[in-house]
Amino acid sequence: MARGSDTPDRDWKLFRQLQPLALERFCEKVLSEIGEISRSGQSAHKRYLRVFKIVRDQDKELATLFDNPRRSNAWFQLSLIHSHDLLTLEEMENFSLETQQRVSELAKRRI
Repeated sequence: MARGSDTPDRDWKLFRQLQPLALERFCEKVLSEIGEISRSGQSAHKRYLRVFKIVRDQDKELATLFDNPRRSNAWFQLSLIHSHDLLTLEEMENFSLETQQRVSELAKRRI
């Protein structure tokens, strides 16, 4: 059972199971972007600078999305993960209706 603003037990367990999958998808997206830059016709130095900026910026984003998961911030992190399209609709539908609604509300606040 959820305590205050905490995530329900079932959803917390599901969140913890899906988090590594979402992390893998996030990293794949970043690496794909880096690959495109590496194959561009720019000079090696320009490519290096672009890759450095991407890694620096995406590392901050990765930290926000995945670092220090707690039940009390799971809805927030899940809403960020969802807004980055790191979970499928089917994966999101496995969460309780309460969690789906909270995630949707949090996403609307950021728009």
